[in-house]
Amino acid sequence: MARVIRSRRSVRHYRPDPVPAEVLRELTDLALEAPSSYNLQGRSIVTVTSERGLGALTEATGGQPHPQEAPVMLVFVAESGAWREDRADVWETARSREAWSDAFATALPGDARAFHEDLAARGLAREYAVKDAMIAASFLMLAAEAAGLATSPMNGWDERLVKEAVGIGDRDDLHIALIMPLGYPAETRIHPGRRARSLTCFSETYGR
Repeated sequence: MARVIRSRRSVRHYRPDPVPAEVLRELTDLALEAPSSYNLQGRSIVTVTSERGLGALTEATGGQPHPQEAPVMLVFVAESGAWREDRADVWETARSREAWSDAFATALPGDARAFHEDLAARGLAREYAVKDAMIAASFLMLAAEAAGLATSPMNGWDERLVKEAVGIGDRDDLHIALIMPLGYPAETRIHPGRRARSLTCFSETYGR
């Protein structure tokens, strides 16, 4: 795992070779193993491979090369209203696996609702949902590197256009956390280095 983390680079240019369906399925499955608040799993991944979808994401990113070249674009959707939805499948799955006690599983829906109602009241619902989606995206980036594929967490996109591209333009409870190309690299990126540990890693309190 240390090798995978240290060798992963953000790639801008991709070969047109398709990503095998079974590989794409495995990578998204691994991403969805990521932890989430109260295990609500309030994040989803939209896989875009069609010419129309990739074209829409090209427009949404201002013509950046990634969606024009990569055979797959992944859109990580954060679901800030997940706590309002029926998540009985989550509670029952955990109970059936004996991962949670009956008492814990019974109390969790109410605890999760109270926690997220407080977040919503403080205007933090979107922020927390995006955090969960970003953790899943990080899992996928590392899994892709281990599988010999490249990715790049993209900035510089219009959220309204990305939402329209994946069919959620009318959903205020859904947010775009990240978009990410996936494919076989057409370039080799050299590690640019990292700042000295003394500048970025501290003990007990922030700063030297």
